[in-house]
Amino acid sequence: MAGSWRVTLRVGGAIEREKFGSLEAALAELESRGRALQGETRAKPIDTKILGRFEPAQQVAARLELSGPGRGRSGVDVRGDGSAAAWTGRVRRQAVEERGTESPYEALRRVISA
Repeated sequence: MAGSWRVTLRVGGAIEREKFGSLEAALAELESRGRALQGETRAKPIDTKILGRFEPAQQVAARLELSGPGRGRSGVDVRGDGSAAAWTGRVRRQAVEERGTESPYEALRRVISA
């Protein structure tokens, strides 16, 4: 189905959405954009009076979200230190565990394709 997969990119207050005709094309774009963001993302620690201190590894600098027919939501968060973590779920996000030398993108691909 044409345009049946959507990648949503959230960086700061900016939101970009793009539609893809296949899961593989959507995953390729998600990985390409995510890796580029990992290379350019560096945050500083944030101190709040109420919630305490948040280190760059605890901050989500960018969220790449994948949605498609009957699949719910999943994606990759790029952290403030340039690391990335895959997740699934809409309201309650579940971390996707990486196996062996898998990247977060490979782990997401494995879970989505199952």
